[in-house]
Amino acid sequence: MPTYDLYADHPGDPHWEVPASGAARFGWEYDDGRERLLALYQKGKDKQWDGALRIDWDLEVDPYDPLGTPDEAMSVYGTRYWDKFSEKERSELRRHYASWQFSQFLHGEQGAMICAARIVESVPDLDAKFYSATQVMDEARHAEIYGRFLHEKIGLLYPINDNLQALLGDTLRDSRWDMPYLGMQVLIEGLALAAFGMIRDTTNKPLPKQILAYVMQDEARHVAFGRMALRDYYRQLTDAELREREEFVIEGCYLMRDRLRGTEVLENFGIPKADAEALSEQSEFLALFRKLLFSRIVPCVKDIGLWGPRLQQAYVDLGVFELGDSSLDLLMAQDEEIAEKLDAERFAAEERERVAEVAEAVEAGAEVAGAGEG
Repeated sequence: MPTYDLYADHPGDPHWEVPASGAARFGWEYDDGRERLLALYQKGKDKQWDGALRIDWDLEVDPYDPLGTPDEAMSVYGTRYWDKFSEKERSELRRHYASWQFSQFLHGEQGAMICAARIVESVPDLDAKFYSATQVMDEARHAEIYGRFLHEKIGLLYPINDNLQALLGDTLRDSRWDMPYLGMQVLIEGLALAAFGMIRDTTNKPLPKQILAYVMQDEARHVAFGRMALRDYYRQLTDAELREREEFVIEGCYLMRDRLRGTEVLENFGIPKADAEALSEQSEFLALFRKLLFSRIVPCVKDIGLWGPRLQQAYVDLGVFELGDSSLDLLMAQDEEIAEKLDAERFAAEERERVAEVAEAVEAGAEVAGAGEG
C-alpha cells in the first residue's frame, strides 16, 4: 500500500526541497588521516549489517499496543478526556502514539542520511569523508527498518513534525561545512539516541527492542564521529565563531524540546490544540522524558567546546544543566553491549532449537530402526 494512504494527516507535497548552499570540497591527499577517525571508519565497515536478516520480522506485533505503553505514560491519562474514551479508543490512541514516535524516527533518519551525504560533499578532510560514507549507508538502513515497521506492523504514519522539519532545514541551508555535524550528529542524533534508549529499555515487545538496540549500536559510532571532528575544528575558531554556533545549539534545543509534545495525536482524537499542549506540559511522565532526552546532547556539547555563559544558562532554564557531567563514553559503550548481548541471546536460543531438532530426528530415526529390526 502506498505510504500516502497510511498517513494519519496529509503530509502535503510529496517532496520537500531545501535549497543547498556551500561548496563541495575535494582533497588530493589520499594517504593521510587522523588515526582515531580511520579506526572509526574501519569499525563502520566492519559493523555493516542487513536489516532484512538481522531482525526477526516474523515476530508478532499488536498494532494497538506495539510498545507495551502503560496508561500512565500517555499525557491524557487521568483527565476528563481519558475518562470519556472507550477501551477501543484508548487502544487506538496507543497505536497513534507509537506511530507518531516511530514516524519522527523515520523522518529523522532520512534527514540524517541527507546530512551525512552533505558531510561527504563538504567536509575538507578525506578521513571524515570516508567515515561519513559509511554513515550514509547506516542511515539508509535505519530509514528502511523504521519504514518497514510502520508499514507492516502498525499500518499508520504521521507527517514530519514542524519543529523537527525546521531544525533539519536550518541545518541543511547553512553553508558552513560543520553545521550538518552540529545540527545532525549532536542535536538530532543525540536526542534520537536518548529517545530510542528510553523505549528500548522500557518496552516489553521483542521486535521494537531489537530494532532500537541495533540502530543504537550504529548511532553510538555516529555521535563519536561528530565529537571527534567538531572537537578538533572548534579549537581553531574565534570566540565570536563559537558564540554563533552556541546560538544555533540553543535554538535547536528549544525546537527539539517543543517537538516532543505529540499534540498532533491528541488533536486527532478531538482534543483542542490548546488543551493538548497544556496536557503535554503538565504530564509528569513527559517532563521526565524531556529531561532524559537531553542526556546525550548536553555532555556532547560541553565535550566539543561549546560551553559559553548563554548556553549554560539555557540548559539551566531547561533543567538539564547537570547532565553536562554525564559520561558519554559509558553511555555509548552500553549501547554497543546491549546490542551484542541481544544477538548472543538470540543466537543461543536458535542454537538450542537446532540441537533439540537434531535430537528429535536422531530419536525418531532410532525408533524407526528399532521397529524395522522387530
